[in-house]
Amino acid sequence: MSVKSFLKSGHMPTLFSAFLYFDLSFMVWVLLGPLGVAISKSLHLDAAQKGLMVATPLLAGAFLRVVFGVLVDHIGPKRTGLIGQLVVLAGLGLAWYLGVHSYSQVLMLALVLGVAGASFAVALPLASRWYPPEQQGLALGIAGAGNSGTALAALFAPSLAKAYGWTNVIGLAALPLLVALVVYVIFAKDAPNRPPAKKASEYLNVLKQADCWWLMLLYGVTFGGFSGLASSLTIYFNGEYHLDPVIAGFFTAACVFAGSAVRPVGGALADRLGGVNTLTSVYGVAAVALVCASFHLAGPAVALAVLLVAMMALGMGNGAVFQLAPQRFGKEIGVVTGLVGAMGGIGGFYLASTLGLAKQVTGSFQPGFLGFAALAIGAQVALLTLKGRWRAVRPTLGARDEAVPVRV
Repeated sequence: MSVKSFLKSGHMPTLFSAFLYFDLSFMVWVLLGPLGVAISKSLHLDAAQKGLMVATPLLAGAFLRVVFGVLVDHIGPKRTGLIGQLVVLAGLGLAWYLGVHSYSQVLMLALVLGVAGASFAVALPLASRWYPPEQQGLALGIAGAGNSGTALAALFAPSLAKAYGWTNVIGLAALPLLVALVVYVIFAKDAPNRPPAKKASEYLNVLKQADCWWLMLLYGVTFGGFSGLASSLTIYFNGEYHLDPVIAGFFTAACVFAGSAVRPVGGALADRLGGVNTLTSVYGVAAVALVCASFHLAGPAVALAVLLVAMMALGMGNGAVFQLAPQRFGKEIGVVTGLVGAMGGIGGFYLASTLGLAKQVTGSFQPGFLGFAALAIGAQVALLTLKGRWRAVRPTLGARDEAVPVRV
């Protein structure tokens, strides 16, 4: 596949609009993580409360992805995206204008930020439907690289909070979202081959298929690890190595940028080598890195290096999983994207909340890291089992064909 053929085959303005919408939505989705140190000092939160605070948008986004996935198939991705963006802008504006004065109000804001996390279920189908199967990995990798928005939050939110106060950062976050909304309205278009809307009961049929559950599990580990770490690392570097929140934010941004940048690489490798082969490798690398990160390493620079490896492995895994989904569930890609994305959000909630709970109960983040490393190893073992099953059903499967799951 050449770059020239890729540029000609789809609709680049829509792909860019999907990326920008996804990118800036993810920026505000994890906003409470980089602001976590400032918020916890202002509201006197303990480690478990901080963990729940940064995990709540992930869980809310998880459930809302299912809702948005259904809406995508009924009213189209562009309209669904417009609704989501307007809700988030309204929520940010109200929170800034009225202020956030208690832990319960922070959790209410966290629920609204979950709507931004649901952008995943919109941006990927919006881009996917414009591209043929052999280009799905790269197209969805580019659109999905909007994960980098989480790095923008880590990069700028702590320093802005230090200068202007964390409540004003909530209002400032709405400004780039307005730019993304204008771009989206002007340039994004629904693909002409949109499948007809189905009855609500028909969407549940995909849950009767084992492949859907396996994709959910696989993404629960890759994106769950990515989003959970993106939301928690500023607090981790501050609590474990006593870094200034701004420096901790820079460290977090480096990890998130690395993980986001390689998502298209993961998709392209899956196109070339097969999704199963690519995922099997990245789960092993992620598990080893998370085990290493669970120990109090020699210093923050060493911890940063280890977590960079973990985030890059998880980021590549995100791209590889979504090389599989459109090929197996092309006609139901909206609802499948919502379901698979929901499990990714649940995985992120699990990691972020258990890291905070582990710190509160044991005084160390180690149990949280080790628990998620075990999940990565479990996903790797499951993949090896599935690979044998798929070959048993279709003995002629080659390395690249393994990227197309079959009914089991």
